[in-house]
Amino acid sequence: MSDQTQDHYFTAEPASSAERRALTVVLDGTSVDVETAGGIFSPGRLDLGTQVLLRTVSGPPTGDVLDLGCGWGPVALTMAMQNPQARVWAVDVNERSLDLTRRNASRLGLDGITACTPDDVPADVRLAQIWSNPPIRVGKEMLHSMLDRWLPRLVPGGSAYLVVQRNLGADSLMGWMNDRYDGTTEEVRTPEGAPFEAVATKLASAKGFRVIEVVAG
Repeated sequence: MSDQTQDHYFTAEPASSAERRALTVVLDGTSVDVETAGGIFSPGRLDLGTQVLLRTVSGPPTGDVLDLGCGWGPVALTMAMQNPQARVWAVDVNERSLDLTRRNASRLGLDGITACTPDDVPADVRLAQIWSNPPIRVGKEMLHSMLDRWLPRLVPGGSAYLVVQRNLGADSLMGWMNDRYDGTTEEVRTPEGAPFEAVATKLASAKGFRVIEVVAG
């Protein structure tokens, strides 16, 4: 997820009970109580970019779906609320974020969420959808590496939805993905070994953010 610092991106231990605090937010049209803590992305509120993403993506997710950079879990929780039958992978490198996402899923009775590090997602999992407020401020090299890792795991016709601030390079990122994933880049391949092909387009703009839809070929 994007933020003004990179602190949330790097590993942190789970917060103690004294450090965790309650937050009331609206997810999928329902007011819910969740737990947050310092040292993660947007601990005090549902950030604006994520709000834009969740308002824009329509239709409940099905099959295996991914929340890339889960933070305390708003995207993963929404995915599971919209379709309890979906298998939601909530991925982050921050252990505190993963701990909070697990706690919030349990609090809301959402059994379909697995919060884990990227390496703990089984290699044979193919994704129907990816929803993400990606960590733009980690830098282009790391961001591009993340996209190269996860986008090729979309099933043919599967979609990724990325929310990015316009002034942080949303349009240039979209152009990079269209160049990168044109089916001729040998180093970016699907799990089956075929060159990955996808098309990125602007799905929506709101509040200074772009929502980019990436459809796998």
